[in-house]
Amino acid sequence: MRFKITLVPKTRNPIVPINYQYPLSAVVYRILAEADAEYATFLHEKGYQVGDGLKRYKLFTFSDLQMRYRRKEDRMQVLSHPELVVSFHLPEAAQHFIKGLFSNREIDIADTKSKATFLVEQVEALPPLNLSKGSIDALYFDVLSMVICGKKKENGQYEFLSPEHPDWKAMTLYNWKEKGKALGLDLSETERAIMDIEPLLGEKKPASRLIVIKAGTGAQTRIKGYRGFGIWATGPSAALELLFNAGCGIYNSLGCGCLGIKEKRDFYDGKKMNN
Repeated sequence: MRFKITLVPKTRNPIVPINYQYPLSAVVYRILAEADAEYATFLHEKGYQVGDGLKRYKLFTFSDLQMRYRRKEDRMQVLSHPELVVSFHLPEAAQHFIKGLFSNREIDIADTKSKATFLVEQVEALPPLNLSKGSIDALYFDVLSMVICGKKKENGQYEFLSPEHPDWKAMTLYNWKEKGKALGLDLSETERAIMDIEPLLGEKKPASRLIVIKAGTGAQTRIKGYRGFGIWATGPSAALELLFNAGCGIYNSLGCGCLGIKEKRDFYDGKKMNN
């Protein structure tokens, strides 16, 4: 499930860090953590199987902030009402519950240098994929926030791959399948074999972006992702819903890999286009 959230600044032209992903992710975590007990009760009453509730909360991602702004070194002066899409891999029956968690809430986007406070003006539920259960589909996705493909090096650190890299497809597909395994998606070997993902590259090279996580602290980390391309994904409905709801690639809960649906094709037409 996903929502479009509209924010209203409490002060005129507030300042937010250019690396707002980690502070914004912390806001989402905090909102969900506050509701953990209620959420567990909700699932119990609705009859869903509950493992570790907090782990389920990590299956979310969000888009880049859509807003007008003026760049000021490593800050952005916000000149409009920011909007973003927040996406969760949760049963649709939980939609009203999750929507209520975000409605009429005050949130801060802050780091060690600046703080901006916003009111959640509107929370709009967006339509799901509406795929037939058990179907095989081919979907064309837009990239709403940078997709990060990480290939582990011998030292345990990631090498961040461009969608132009020959290993991008294999690493991204592996990550998608591993998420499905971790969630216990009941997929046959045939269904797993059908799963496929392709970057759709245009005339322009994909745009890279480097963001800093926990900037200005001892735990500061730099991660690199790419935008400016599309993604074709083929697979069973359950796997495609996971990709759409929880995000593509790694660091999804930091607002990376958020996808928007652009087009749905017949499975065989999609495969022909990828060949």
